Formats: sequence, structure tokens, C-alpha cells
Amino acid sequence: MKYCVNEKGYFGEFGGAFIPEMLYPNIKELQDNYLGIIEDPEFRKEFYYLLRHYAGRPSPLYFAGRLSDYYGTRIFLKREDLNHTGAHKINNTIGQILIARRLGKSRIIAETGAGQHGVATATVCALMGLKCIVYMGRLDVERQAPNVLRMKMLGAEVIPVESGNMTLKDATNEAIRDWINNPSDTYYLIGSVVGPHPYPDLVMRLQSVISEEMKKQLLEQTGSENPDCIIACVGGGSNAAGSFYHYLDDPDVRLIAVEAAGKGINTGETAATIAAGLPGIIHGSKTMLMQNNDGQITEPYSVSAGLDYPGIGPLFAWLNQTGRVQFEHATDDEALQAAFRLMRLEGIIPALEPAHALAVLEKIKFPPNNRVVVILSGRGDKDMSAYIKYAGHTLIPEKIS
Repeated sequence: MKYCVNEKGYFGEFGGAFIPEMLYPNIKELQDNYLGIIEDPEFRKEFYYLLRHYAGRPSPLYFAGRLSDYYGTRIFLKREDLNHTGAHKINNTIGQILIARRLGKSRIIAETGAGQHGVATATVCALMGLKCIVYMGRLDVERQAPNVLRMKMLGAEVIPVESGNMTLKDATNEAIRDWINNPSDTYYLIGSVVGPHPYPDLVMRLQSVISEEMKKQLLEQTGSENPDCIIACVGGGSNAAGSFYHYLDDPDVRLIAVEAAGKGINTGETAATIAAGLPGIIHGSKTMLMQNNDGQITEPYSVSAGLDYPGIGPLFAWLNQTGRVQFEHATDDEALQAAFRLMRLEGIIPALEPAHALAVLEKIKFPPNNRVVVILSGRGDKDMSAYIKYAGHTLIPEKIS
């Protein structure tokens, strides 16, 4: 593949492993073993068994008829919201927990923003009988209270992080500190295509089950494996990476990644890294990063906790630089409007993250015969407090014709 990681862990000029010396043995162990593990027939047998019989895959590819009529094109929704735990995150955690077990690790740490990765990690730790510690920014603990409760019910210890702006970046910082202090028995189960090599490549490969299924489902429903366009939201970028994976080398498939613009990309309250960032190093890899003129990380903002991150996966920094992926952005209000529109037209309550992907349908006019796949990466249960805040607000359309 043209866009795969090279032997040094880089996607073009982005990636690498910028890590403290204490973590070098852990990272080297994973670098040396991850490909052999995930390509082993016994691993793949167990991985796909759990995806099917535990997580509920394949997730449906649903033709959204009323949404299609509204926008004048053929829209399909890849229903990752119907997975066990309610998002795409379970694909990755099942794979990584099997790797951790093979490496002999007994203690699992994770970071989470929206809480979906934390829930998915707590879920597989309970399944495998491993200790689970989840770091989560204090602000996210408050705005994602249902997911915090779910993690605790599953047996995880949830540690609120008080530093920084108390969101995903800060939770990741604390998880790395924990790993430095507990290098021998601990596995860091990263939730997105971020961090030092091999995590971006590892997570992408585990999430590629999404596009693997899409090819078969599109062939069955439309007679062609290829859509005309795939639209996915991007924070770190795991759902987009998995959804784009099998199409990266096919220039006939248009790929659109949607960032969270927050209150607007020029307001200083945004999480649109590609639109507002510069090259830099965060959490062990070189990528695009929101920072000031002195190189200090600036705090991101989004109504969506899962997109509230000042960086992006190094793969996406490269895909942007090469022009392979088209980057768009959506504000809080645009995402909320798109979410309510989906609710009224299709009876589906999405998470706020994929609502940003849905918002692009308002910005781009697609030809009537196009096959447009939108990745519905999570369900909206966790975001009910945000939706309740807007209940009765003018953002909610009273009627959609």
C-alpha cells in the first residue's frame, strides 16, 4: 500500500516513536511482535470469532432512504453504533487485549475522552479478567457521566485528571506517566491512531474490519465494492482510518475527513487540527498539532468529547499533505443540526462525533447516482445531556419536509 507505515514507523514525514527511555523496552517489544501476532492464524481466528459472536459484527450497512431523498443522493450509513458498547472502539480493544495477553501483561491502562474507548477497554478487561485503569479528564468525567458509570460497573478504576483543560490530551499525558512508572506488567491500550509507532498502524489494522465489511456489503447491495465517497469524523482518527483503509490506494473513491470546528476555526475555540495546526510532536509521534508561536500546545474545544484533541493521527497528517483525503470541518451548531435531522428522518440518535460527518451533507452537493457512505461511529446515549441542553432550542428543526 502506498500509504502504509514504513519500517521506521513513519507515514511520509509524520509518525515515529518519540518516547522516554523508560518506555523503550515496552515499545520495542510491541514493534517487534505486533505484526507477527495479528497475522498469526490463531490470533485471527480468535479475533474474528469475538468480533462476530461478542461484538456483533458485521455491523449493518444501512441505505438511509429518507436521508437520501432529503439530500438528493444515495446515502448509506455504516452502523458502528450497533456494535457492543455502542461504537467502533470495541474492534480495537478486542484486538489489543488479545495482544496484551500474548505479551504476558496483567494490568491494562487506557485514556478516554468521550468515554467510548474507556467503556470498550473496561469491557474486554472484564472479559479477560485483567485489571483496568482508565484516565479521563475531569471535564469529560462530568459531561460523559453515563460512560463513567458503565466503566465502573464493569470493574474499571476511573481516574479523573485535573491538569490542563481536563480533557483527552491531559488524560493521555497521565496514562503515559503511569506506563513510565509501571513498565513491566502494564499494557497501554491506546484508543486511536495516535501515539508512538506501532500504535497508529496497529489500531488502523484492527479497525480495518470496517472497510473490509463495507466492500462486501456494497457489492451485495449495489453491485460494486466501491462507494463514490466515504465521510468520517476525525479526532485522532481511528474510525476514519479503519473506514478508509481498503480504499486508500483507489483514487476513484473520494475520502472526506471531518474535524470539529467547535465555535469556528478562527475563534480560538476549535479542535480542527488540520485547519488550525502546524507540525509538532505530541504523545510520542510527529503530526499536525494545535500550538502557539512558541510551540506550546493550545487547548482544543468541541461540544464532542471524542473530537476534543489538539492533534491528529500521523497517517492523516500525511493524507492531508498528499491530498489523498479531503478535510472538512463542522461547528458545534452544524453537528447538532445534522444530528437532529438524522433523528427526525431516520429514527437514529447518533453520537456527537459522527454528527460532524453528517453535517458535511449540508456543505457538499453529491450527484443523484452517487453512493455516499457516512460512518456512524457511535450512538448518542452518552451525549444525552448535550442534546437535553438543546431541547426546545431553535437548533432543533420542528419540521423536516
